Amino acid sequence: MARSVISRLASALTMLFVVATLVFAIQVVIPGDPAELLLSSAGSTPTRENIEALRVEMGLDRPLAQQYAEFLWGAVRLDFGSSLIDNSSIGQTIAARLPRTLELIAVAMTIAVAVAVPFGTQAALRVGGRLDTAGSGVSAIFAAVPVFVIGTLLILLFAQTLKLTPAGGYADFVTAPMQHLTNLILPAVTVAMSIFPIIFRMTRSSVLDSLSNEWVRTALAKGLPRRAVVRRHVLRNALGPVVTVIGLQLGILLGSTVLVEFVFNWPGLSGYLVTAVEQRDYPTVRAIILVVAALFIFINLLIELLQMKLDPRVQL
Repeated sequence: MARSVISRLASALTMLFVVATLVFAIQVVIPGDPAELLLSSAGSTPTRENIEALRVEMGLDRPLAQQYAEFLWGAVRLDFGSSLIDNSSIGQTIAARLPRTLELIAVAMTIAVAVAVPFGTQAALRVGGRLDTAGSGVSAIFAAVPVFVIGTLLILLFAQTLKLTPAGGYADFVTAPMQHLTNLILPAVTVAMSIFPIIFRMTRSSVLDSLSNEWVRTALAKGLPRRAVVRRHVLRNALGPVVTVIGLQLGILLGSTVLVEFVFNWPGLSGYLVTAVEQRDYPTVRAIILVVAALFIFINLLIELLQMKLDPRVQL
């Protein structure tokens, strides 16, 4: 067990190092001078003096090896420097925005799992029944509709027509907890609806696969209650693939909530990344990509460790 954990931790750290190297290399191989591109984005032709001054500010005048070493050392210390646009601390801005995105993802995933796993389980236990048909139909619809369309429809229904929730915005939980929660409802439900089909289908498929095992039929033939067999054995064996899918979706949502944050004006990390790309704020873009990649790797590491707990055969 300990050897497996150490091995996976070493693999995660190696992957993080590779990602950091690739993030640094992207800026190096991009055609053109980043300083000149940034100054030219304002619509005017920059002078050579202005370009050189910005290159010094960005550290582009230093040897490539020194830039790489400083980038890695800064990443280890979580010191990503300052934004080229407003000179604000990139680390502080990420620290302020990241919890908002993580909160949105956590609430959305909780809603999706709380609905999709029980529905998927019951659909597998009653294949062809009304619940199975309804769940499959709903998941097909949610999978076909883009997330920004779902968000817009929810705004039209609950904010504009029924006037039950705000159309968007953000309020600090400490100063206005109820306003914060009401602002969170619609974006969280929107994200939950977008990932419901994947979790529902995987749960249904995994439970069906477990039910088809010989030992399940043997247990039922011996007279064990069906409910007990399902709860103690079938669900435990079916959880592995479901946990894997949930972990992958958590990682994907770190970068795919941008449309939801835009529709509901939720000031998270994804929107900050889009703004940084539009403004050619390269240090900010590098920092956000590195943070998201680190979180993705960390989430997958936790999922692997959880799978080892659920199924000791994974260690082999």
